Amino acid sequence: MSKGPFETGINRPDEKAAPGLLLPYQLAWLKEEAEVALAEKSRRVGLSFAEAAASALDGCKARSAGGMNVYYMSYNKEMTAQFIDDCAFWIKVFGLAADDPVEEIIQDEDRDVLTYVIKCASGFEIRTLPGKATALRSKQGRVVIDEAAFVENIDDILKAAIALLMWGGKLRVISTHDGVDNPFNQLIQDARAGKRPYAVHRITLKEAIKQNLYKRICEMKGEVWTQDKEVAWETKIRKQYGDHAKEELDVIPSNSGGRYLSRTLLEANTDSTIPVLRIERPDNWASTVNTHERSVDIEAWLEEEVAPLIRALGTQLNTAYGQDFGRHVDLSVIVIEQIQRDLTRQTAFQLELSRIPHAQQRFILEWICDRLPKLTGIAVDSTGNGEAVGEHAADVFGDELAHQVKLNDKWYSENLPAFKAAFEDGAIVIPADSDTVDDLRALQVIDGTPKLPKATGQVGRHGDAAIAHVLAYFASQQDPEIFDYRSVSGSRHAHTNRMQRDPNSDRPPAQALKQQRGVL
Repeated sequence: MSKGPFETGINRPDEKAAPGLLLPYQLAWLKEEAEVALAEKSRRVGLSFAEAAASALDGCKARSAGGMNVYYMSYNKEMTAQFIDDCAFWIKVFGLAADDPVEEIIQDEDRDVLTYVIKCASGFEIRTLPGKATALRSKQGRVVIDEAAFVENIDDILKAAIALLMWGGKLRVISTHDGVDNPFNQLIQDARAGKRPYAVHRITLKEAIKQNLYKRICEMKGEVWTQDKEVAWETKIRKQYGDHAKEELDVIPSNSGGRYLSRTLLEANTDSTIPVLRIERPDNWASTVNTHERSVDIEAWLEEEVAPLIRALGTQLNTAYGQDFGRHVDLSVIVIEQIQRDLTRQTAFQLELSRIPHAQQRFILEWICDRLPKLTGIAVDSTGNGEAVGEHAADVFGDELAHQVKLNDKWYSENLPAFKAAFEDGAIVIPADSDTVDDLRALQVIDGTPKLPKATGQVGRHGDAAIAHVLAYFASQQDPEIFDYRSVSGSRHAHTNRMQRDPNSDRPPAQALKQQRGVL
């Protein structure tokens, strides 16, 4: 393509190299089929280039193949010119039929506005529009809002774009962040919380580099890639952005911080009738009491204290199990949650274990989960020492039912918004217990991610109940294939079919597995 009025001077690769141009995260965006898709991204990762490829395809398809008009908005003229130029580039690469891009003047209320347009042989067009809600009036098609966080009146534009979808079409919203309170970030949080049925893509600079961004840059420049050059390149970019690197490159909205859940919000979702049971044993219990005696002790406690709580559960309600693991300093907290008819997640009971050895914690998990009605999910914090308990749960109940959760920023950012939204919607109920509320209050927004701060090493609670509740909520959202059976005792249970039981036996899967291993 010859250099023209739509060429901004940004170097682009030769057309012949295009089939192999797009990196995995760019291809994922190109293939996204959701009606509405959002992308929170680092600068310099080429997502707008991938969007141009998707827009070129939609604009040049026949209506019968899903073709439609494409409307692009951003906050400056240079970006709109670059986008239309990139669309023309991809049209040539894909061998599609369309006219060259041209400039057009359109009337925007009381003024003339310069726009760029490509007329496609399909009868559709790819057109840039001024960044205002009224520009979308009477439009239908694929709407692209690029660097949305920096577009004026983005709230109004988003409302207009979403209303446009009633007549069919797609919406693509792409941006780096511009503060935690920006409407773009609020839209991302709503989508992650499940309040809006939108797809969300997150591309940090580090993730883009991991997916060969710098290697592709070297290919385009005809240079040889080395690890040292890649590190130096990233270091240079981070220095350029300075204090803004976290927001511009790491996709962390600025001005983030503070408690994630307010006390008022938490206390509005409590119930004083929910039992919280606590069991504590001495520091030297494991070294002074043999395994058999410890197991007898724990089983007696379970039969006396926990069994009545399980028998009181609603047998027709799906049940979830969440556990945050602790051994010496931290507690192990277990939360049993049931999904009510109105889909509210109600804590059935909560257990807090202090200084209970690994073997007995595995026993407790198996004993409880064997008896829970319609068990739909188990989630265990398997980040550190809890891995042994998580692995045991997966061995016994199958990894479709038992989830070994590695707590990290990615997991927190994907799951905490929905957990918070449940409190805001009154769709979750926790014990009216001051320690539990304090643990949940310990969740903070740190560098843009809601999570539990690192432990200080001091003796005392460290948000243990918070993680257990988050994991129980996560487990309650899983949807394994389940079946019911009756154990020898006659109580009903449910497990995934990953752990198939002997059709000639009504022994629960966990017991059948132990029998196979020669334990029973």
